[in-house]
Amino acid sequence: MLNVTNLHVSYGQSEALHGISFSAKKNETVAIMGRNGMGKTTLFKSLIGILPLKSGTIEVDGKDISKDESYQRVAKGVAYVPQGRMIFPSLTVLENIQTGLENVRHKQVPEEIYALFPVLFDMRARKGGNLSGGQQQQLAIARALVTNPKVLLLDEPTEGIQPSIIKDIARALNDIRKMREITIIVSEQVLSFAMDVADRLFVIEGGQLVHESTRAATDTARIKQFLSV
Repeated sequence: MLNVTNLHVSYGQSEALHGISFSAKKNETVAIMGRNGMGKTTLFKSLIGILPLKSGTIEVDGKDISKDESYQRVAKGVAYVPQGRMIFPSLTVLENIQTGLENVRHKQVPEEIYALFPVLFDMRARKGGNLSGGQQQQLAIARALVTNPKVLLLDEPTEGIQPSIIKDIARALNDIRKMREITIIVSEQVLSFAMDVADRLFVIEGGQLVHESTRAATDTARIKQFLSV
């Protein structure tokens, strides 16, 4: 479903990603693990089209989207939940979700969204800025899901969120896969969360992928070494 080949991305004269290559199948979750500053957010911004590629290709469902603008990638099935959530604080929960329906034929929020995140139904008239961090993260995921993506990108979804809500988000992501059979790519530093949701784990260091393992074969002690400062 997603094929990334030899991705190079630069900030001015400084190259941030050095030949990143990986793939993810339909109905597979892949975790990109790494410390801050290792290239996770740069990778995700390049996948959604916020950052241009220096070279390399990105394919979704066999179609090259490498030169597409962000809105074109969304139309072709890529949804992005950015680090920090970036919800609209002055809009209600319902209005935030409806912003994801802008380019979708149906304009009603699917019932499954509220089934995944019941708190959003209860708070649908509340301003987004009045939600807790965990509730805002659920809102950001819901807003992405209403675009009916083939590939869902989540950049550090557990950042600043209490453990009980992290468990809720892990459950929701696993339920989403059962309902829709979509591909999920998540960047993360919390190993327990990655182990709850991911089929395969990668580690990124210095803009390069330096480790890959299946969940079953993951040496958690080694991953923790990569994540330690």
